[in-house]
Amino acid sequence: MDVMGDKATLYGTGRFVQPSGEEASRGERDDMGEAAEELRLRLAAGTGDTEAVSVLGAMLLRRGDLDAAEPHLRAATAAGDRAAANNLGVLLHQRGYADEAAGWWRIAAVAGSAAAAHALGRHHRERGDEPAAEYWLRQSAEQGHALGAYALADLLEHRGDAGAERWMRAAAERGHREAAYRLARALDGRAGCEDGDGADNAVEEAEQWYRQAAARGHRRAALHLGAILEKRGDLKEAGRWYLTSAKDGEPQAACALGFLLRDAGDTESAAVWWLRAAQEGDGNAANALGALHAERGETQTAERWYRAALDAGDDNGAYNLGLLSAEQGRTAQAEQWYRRAAYAGHREAANALAILLLQGGDATGAEPWFSKAAEAGSVDAAFNLGILYAGRGEDGAALRWYEQAAAAGHTEAALQVGIARLRDGDEQEAERHLRCAAGGGSAEGAYRLATLLDARRPPEPAHELGEIVHEKSECEEWYERAASQGHRRAQVRVGMLAAARGDVVDAARWYREAAEAGSRNGAFNLGLLLAREGSEPEAALWWTRAADAGHGRAALRLALVYARRGELAEGQRWADRAVALGPAEVAERAGRLRDALREELSA
Repeated sequence: MDVMGDKATLYGTGRFVQPSGEEASRGERDDMGEAAEELRLRLAAGTGDTEAVSVLGAMLLRRGDLDAAEPHLRAATAAGDRAAANNLGVLLHQRGYADEAAGWWRIAAVAGSAAAAHALGRHHRERGDEPAAEYWLRQSAEQGHALGAYALADLLEHRGDAGAERWMRAAAERGHREAAYRLARALDGRAGCEDGDGADNAVEEAEQWYRQAAARGHRRAALHLGAILEKRGDLKEAGRWYLTSAKDGEPQAACALGFLLRDAGDTESAAVWWLRAAQEGDGNAANALGALHAERGETQTAERWYRAALDAGDDNGAYNLGLLSAEQGRTAQAEQWYRRAAYAGHREAANALAILLLQGGDATGAEPWFSKAAEAGSVDAAFNLGILYAGRGEDGAALRWYEQAAAAGHTEAALQVGIARLRDGDEQEAERHLRCAAGGGSAEGAYRLATLLDARRPPEPAHELGEIVHEKSECEEWYERAASQGHRRAQVRVGMLAAARGDVVDAARWYREAAEAGSRNGAFNLGLLLAREGSEPEAALWWTRAADAGHGRAALRLALVYARRGELAEGQRWADRAVALGPAEVAERAGRLRDALREELSA
């Protein structure tokens, strides 16, 4: 005869009940106490005490001694004890006599046993008789039975009945941890579909139910509670709940705990939890371990974990294998892994594949992958499509993709939109996008924003005594931000502003930074500043650097320097260079100087 279930599943069903008046906790008795209690019950049963007979049968049933329990339960049931009738049903169900068990549950349920009504409702649902199941589960739930309320809620939710939440809430309020968890999940889902106060209230209530379920040992609830707390920034408490859930065997919690520890700087502890999660089949943790080993240069171990992630069904594993292969110069393998992830819908893999194809000269093959990635929400792919179309001269299409990427916060895309709007004469839109680019850290964006604001700036007011009153404007602040990020033209402009207010030291510093970074204007201006300070030999060195880089004014200055020194041939050479470089005004002056030097040399 097959035995249906064991003691653990028996208690989990809620079908086993203790008669009223016998509510002593099983966990609080030691073996001697239970033996004494059993002896007391046997003595009382021998005197014909029906309640003692029922309790003794329940004790033996709980112990798993079905043969000893059955006669006691049948005797108590015959005497009209409804708890014994319910427990007799449980015993028969365990022995495989489901229909006979249902008969005794019906007797107990009709007599008012909420537990029996729950068990009978479960029996009918297992048989597919939903109307009968609903009837008995509702009887149980309306009597305040937590398991009955939960089972009714589950049945109604399966049918899409709006009344499910009421009974799920009732079960949760009576301490049913799974009901509390499922109610929290439903509220979480509702928060994602609502706005404003409604969403906030749903999230707050969801957190309360997660907390209740987690406190009762629900590991998934502890995981979700940890996620809510982490999002809020309460990392310490989030870590405690992740730890609780992870210790109970939840791999996602172990993985999340690993990320918290990594962010806190404890990489070694993070790796321990990632290993635990990965060994339990968590692909995200396997990827994290792979990335950790890749950072350490342990590429073989990294590849092993990336493959483990892929085997666990995580497409990031294929993407990361592609990245690893690309870093090692294994282009064919990288393309293979990127394709695998991209075909599975991984948008960043699609973008990486497109870049790889583009680098190989296959722009036609790259375009559809860029499009697929961009349409799936990849901001980088949208920006890359903009570059692709701009390279073909399709400015309208390029701008549309740049705008899509900029709307998602892509700094360089915002810069390109700003430049395009400036070109179209739409200064207001240009400024908006340039501010986004500059605020996102683009040095070019900061410089172009500064030049836009600079062009609007009115002349500075004069002091009563005729001195210029200088207050740092917004455009100067943006110039300085761009300059501090290494933007050479911005450095030159900041130097010019410093020179204008008489700060020679600051001006020289910025000119020098620009010049050393390769700016010919920086080198020329630094030469001017040094010449004015009486350091013409050093100035000539910077003018030489500027002139060699194609700066006509620097070449003219050098021609004048050598002419004054009497080095006429060298002066003539630099004058020739200035004529060639221009601009027109410089070329004209340099031409006159060259002719004069030529006459002097031929005299």
